[in-house]
Amino acid sequence: LILLTDLFISTDEGATFQKQPINFFVETLLFHPKEEDKVLAYTKEGKVYVSVDLGKKWILLQERWFPYMNITYCLLLFLFKALSYISVSLPSGYRYITCQIQNCSDKTMRVQFAGGTDRDSLTVQDDYIFLQTTSANRTRYYVSYRRNGFVQMKLPKYALPKDLQIISTDENQVFVAVQEWYQTDTYNLYQSDPQGVYYSILLENVRSTKQPEENVLIDILEVRGVKGVFLANQKIDGKVTTLITYNKGRDWDFLNPPDIDMNGKPTNCKPPDCYLHLHLRWADNPYVSGTVHTKDTAPGLIMGAGNLGSQLVEYKEEMYITSDCGKTWRQVFEEEHHILYLDHGGVIVAIKDTSIPLKILKFSIDEGQTWSTHNFTSTSVFVDGLLSEPGDETLVMTVFGHISYRSDWELVKVDFRPSFPRECTDDDYESWDLTNLQGDRCIMGQQRSFRKRKISSWCIKGRSFTSALTSKVCECVNSDFLCDYGFERSAALKPDSSKCFADFWFNPEAPPEDCVLGQAYTSSTGYRKVVSNVCEGGVDLQQNLAQHMCPLIAPKGLQISIRGESLAVKPGEDITFIVRQEQGDTLNTKYQVDLGDGFKAIYVNLTMTGEPIRHRYENPGIYRVSVKAENVAGHDEAVMFVQVNSPLQALNLEVLPVIGRNQEVNLTAIILPKNPNLTVFYWWIGNSLQPLLTLESFLVARFAETGEVRVTVQASCGNSMLQDSKVVHVFDHFHVLPLKFTKHLDMYNPDIPEWREDIGRVVTRLLETNIPEETLVTVVKPGLPTTADLHVLLPANQPKRKMSITSDKVMREICIFFLVQFRKLPGRNVYAQMHNEKEQEMTSPVNHSEDTQNIIQGEEFIDDDLDSQTLGNARGKFNLSL
Repeated sequence: LILLTDLFISTDEGATFQKQPINFFVETLLFHPKEEDKVLAYTKEGKVYVSVDLGKKWILLQERWFPYMNITYCLLLFLFKALSYISVSLPSGYRYITCQIQNCSDKTMRVQFAGGTDRDSLTVQDDYIFLQTTSANRTRYYVSYRRNGFVQMKLPKYALPKDLQIISTDENQVFVAVQEWYQTDTYNLYQSDPQGVYYSILLENVRSTKQPEENVLIDILEVRGVKGVFLANQKIDGKVTTLITYNKGRDWDFLNPPDIDMNGKPTNCKPPDCYLHLHLRWADNPYVSGTVHTKDTAPGLIMGAGNLGSQLVEYKEEMYITSDCGKTWRQVFEEEHHILYLDHGGVIVAIKDTSIPLKILKFSIDEGQTWSTHNFTSTSVFVDGLLSEPGDETLVMTVFGHISYRSDWELVKVDFRPSFPRECTDDDYESWDLTNLQGDRCIMGQQRSFRKRKISSWCIKGRSFTSALTSKVCECVNSDFLCDYGFERSAALKPDSSKCFADFWFNPEAPPEDCVLGQAYTSSTGYRKVVSNVCEGGVDLQQNLAQHMCPLIAPKGLQISIRGESLAVKPGEDITFIVRQEQGDTLNTKYQVDLGDGFKAIYVNLTMTGEPIRHRYENPGIYRVSVKAENVAGHDEAVMFVQVNSPLQALNLEVLPVIGRNQEVNLTAIILPKNPNLTVFYWWIGNSLQPLLTLESFLVARFAETGEVRVTVQASCGNSMLQDSKVVHVFDHFHVLPLKFTKHLDMYNPDIPEWREDIGRVVTRLLETNIPEETLVTVVKPGLPTTADLHVLLPANQPKRKMSITSDKVMREICIFFLVQFRKLPGRNVYAQMHNEKEQEMTSPVNHSEDTQNIIQGEEFIDDDLDSQTLGNARGKFNLSL
């Protein structure tokens, strides 16, 4: 026990504590799953410490941990051979690295898997390490056996898994449940070879349940105490039934129902129309049993909740028990109970699973044939859990709960030791033989006998009790073999009558993918012996295996990628190319590499050594990268295109703020830096959720409705994306008057959007007319010389009619020759000049830029409708300083 405040260590279950000084603050501790003296400590500062002596001495394992990481996002397990296995979160993905605990540094860390891994996918169980990668919406699963290199797990070719759950890794074999592309609430159960690489199907459509925390529970249970026995719930066409196997999934059978119920009445449940079905749920509360309870030191004893019938019924949870490992069953309760085994199953304790307070428990000393009651408390309590003292021989248990929801926990100790007068002797035991439902004693290649206490004996089994009695190896029969990888049985529930045949996609004579020229390989007969089956002699379905010499295999499945999976990089950035090959000879293959910028090289054993290719592109552009693998048998080629570009720094959308309905208008996106042929533009017009895509930085658009329309553009280049948005005002009627500036302003025109917008606002503000300022919009155009357009917006209720500028009072306020001096702008005097056009029609948008005359500063220009007095007034009126 370790407390996190300072560091207090107890090695006697909390009886005494020893204070241990440390120079860091512990945020999280992670204990080794098997070796209790090994502990990892994680600090808020991102440092990771390791101790191999239960916290007495600490070694700094990792100092530069990333600040956005925490113990939830990475898996740290230091396992065999004093190695530390770390899954590191990086911006480009997750990396799996190892290092020695005593010497863990950047120099000693080794990358165990070349590519990036999915978050939280690193799993370590016994001799196996599992991880997964996802690319292009396709997930691949890898396994490392006994800390060797990672190999892709081989499921049947068209399994196409959406999800994979590790069920168990006992006895040098992996059981996995795979949800395939067509499944929603079921999984298929697969079994591997000892290395965990090649998988064969055992049972289809095992029911699954998704928890609120996104955890998936699969209805399969390994029966503890007898190896090779599993229970599973299969769901077909909405109907759930319970199956049992005695040979690790090679054969499955329904559970035989009892003839009578707990009251001695006939059940009238007869196969094949009626069987026993059990709920295989795990308990949400870790301090109570699930719906089925088994124990290693009580072989053959299974107690579970379920029902009789043609299928499993939810919320019908009668309790049944078997003491011969599932061959015969008895009903013991009508409602679900929490179960606790004491003294190697010599005492079975049961407390009703209910939401009301209790003070009575039930117990049995004869494997559930009779039950006694015991008042464990005088005051009823809400039961929260059941605990037993350490040791399988214990007869002491604790019931903990609360009297009310506001009260503290109540702990009640129950000691069954005084109920037994003595320790058991050899005469108090009898033997029982393990058989399957067909009565066959040879299970997993041997006949096994166990001993149990006689029902008439009232004694304690104690610490020295062992259940195993005798075992005898059997001769092999057909049921000791299952279908090999690439083969399938015609009927999963038919035992010896069905044979294994090759799937349509599998060629049994084809050499394995790792076949090396000069070596020999054995083609499969379609069968392999069940792992951990110890039968000898008899039938051998693996005999007459054909031996072949490995031919020279042409390379196949060649792949090239960039570490981090990104295809867009920055100029001058160090990148690493990784070449992989799924099949084919590697020792006798040459690899021609062309990185597209003049770098070319030839490699030998490139994919075998895992040697990365490091490179740096100095100039922006698109580069064609190719790798060609070639040997005498054939060749394969992989090609990828790398985009080298600088991240976008700025994006500005340029569009006329006022346009006419159904008038063509250019929408222009200006980006910095310019990356020709590397930038994609997404255009959204109004409220549309479907963008228009262009490779050019402009888009020609029309607006069919008047009003305000928001235009948004996104520019995407490599890993960077920017956005800008502008509002466009669409009118039926408005007038455009060209505006020029003297050349002095050109010297100080930086030609950037912000400057043009500011000049436009200044011009609009300085126009002193009777026209409301909000109906005037000055748009300074890009480029030189500096020019602008003055937009005069007509009222919305303005009727459509022809009108003369000289006769309209409103337009006469503006359409005069005027002169505006900007005295505080950079440079000398800067003037804005504008002239009217005679008798222009105003019924539609008019652009007068083509009619603009070359007006020279200071030259008098007298329009036919303007006299010198009017011009003089205009000069005086607009001669304003900023």
